[in-house]
Amino acid sequence: MKHHDQVADAFGSTAAAYLTSAVHATGADLGALADAVRATPGAAVLDLGCGAGHASFAVAPHARDVVAYDLAAPMLATVDAAAHERGLANIRTLQGPAERLPFAAGAFDWIVSRMSAHHWHDVPAALREMRRVLKPGGRVLMIDIAGHDHPLIDTHLQAVEVLRDASHVRNYRADEWLAMFGAAGFTAQVSARWRLPIGFDAWVARMRTPAERVNAIRSLWTQAPDEVRGHYAVQPDGSFELDALMIDAR
Repeated sequence: MKHHDQVADAFGSTAAAYLTSAVHATGADLGALADAVRATPGAAVLDLGCGAGHASFAVAPHARDVVAYDLAAPMLATVDAAAHERGLANIRTLQGPAERLPFAAGAFDWIVSRMSAHHWHDVPAALREMRRVLKPGGRVLMIDIAGHDHPLIDTHLQAVEVLRDASHVRNYRADEWLAMFGAAGFTAQVSARWRLPIGFDAWVARMRTPAERVNAIRSLWTQAPDEVRGHYAVQPDGSFELDALMIDAR
């Protein structure tokens, strides 16, 4: 199975869980997206790797139109249904990978992406496509889980992530993000950082992680060095905290 197929398969079966997930449906970062788009009257917005659509729902009341774009067709069906229920008629969905955007050059004022890029097969290619479809002066707000500067801590994060979800590629560090954005022709900065509490049972249930992998994650957390457990605030039940960041690029 190719990686794109793995992503589509993984998130096809879990779409409804992501719509109702408190981790995804709430957060100050959604308000930040809405405030940013609100400052651009009549904006055309691309939500790249839209998942269950929470970023689209946040910005749609302040935008002319929003394209919710994702690899997994069931996620897009979830977005369509939820947008209809919420009366957000300016959201339309389209299926495809981040590395190939079926839009004309300069089609969007804004591109937003939230908790998706760690699944992308080729981030530099996706960033080049993003630059192509942005209007001159357009902006990107990219939100994702951040990798860690210390290799020991970062290795444990990536291991836990891929055990939980086989479609995981990488949580990139802030310096990696800034370098990749720069190489794609953007001026970028980290505009916010925060900690994201993760309830273990809901986290693995949402992804339908197989029992043997759940046990492997628990074992990895239990046996991790103190500095790893301390950084991620690992609790006796396996719950922990992740580092999140927002990149503002133009």
